[in-house]
This record gives sequence, C-alpha cells and structure tokens, in this order.
Amino acid sequence: MNKSEQAQEKAKDVFTTYKGVVDKTFESINQSVPRYHQSIANTQQEMLKAMENSVEFTIQAQKEFAAKAGIPTTLPETGLRAIKDTADGYVKMAGIGNQIALAAIDATQAGIKNVSENVKAYNDLSQTTVRSWITAFGITN
Repeated sequence: MNKSEQAQEKAKDVFTTYKGVVDKTFESINQSVPRYHQSIANTQQEMLKAMENSVEFTIQAQKEFAAKAGIPTTLPETGLRAIKDTADGYVKMAGIGNQIALAAIDATQAGIKNVSENVKAYNDLSQTTVRSWITAFGITN
C-alpha cells in the first residue's frame, strides 16, 4: 500500500474522524470562553452600578422629602455609630464570604485537575493492559 492509499485509509478511520470532530468542538468552546467571561463581568458591573444608582437616588428622594416635610433627620451619636458599625460588620462578613467562595472555586479547580490527571493515569494503565494482552495472545497487525 503506497502513502496515498495509507492516507486515504487513515482518513476513513472512525477514530481519526471522531478525534477531528472532538478537537474541532473543544477548539470552538475554548474560543468562546473568554467572551463569556467578559460578558459576565460586564453584566455584573452594570448590575452593581444600577443598584448603586438606585440606592443613591432613593436616599436623595428620602432626604428631599424629609426636608420638605420638616421631618427631623438627626440621630444621637450612638444611633449613627450603630449604623456605621452594622455597615462595617456587613462589609467584613461579605469579605469573608468572598474568601470562602474563592477558596471553594480554587478547590473545585484543583479537584477538576485531579480528575483529569486520574483519567490520564487510568487511560495509560488501560493502554498498557491492552498492549500486554496483545503481546500475550500473539496478536499482530
């Protein structure tokens, strides 16, 4: 069989075809991932900005209403401190929550990497086993 015939035979091989399809699929997915990441980040930023604007506008409207209605807006120092302490506590709690979430993501990534390494090791073992059987049973091409 000449090289041209071998190339044609290989092109008809189901595993070569399947590998090509799988490679093309993952290449397409890998190209779209950065766009998804950027789109998600942009959406989060827009949502945070919208929420911030909403709160600011609400505070401004309440302040204006209180001023026009003659509602007193002063609080004793202890009340102001309680508000500030509550906000500080929330910020600390959110920071801890973010650290936990990031640690969980890191652990998940490490787990996925381990799975990938285990699949490779299992595949290597399987290939070695098949080669041993082929040798043991004297199978030739």
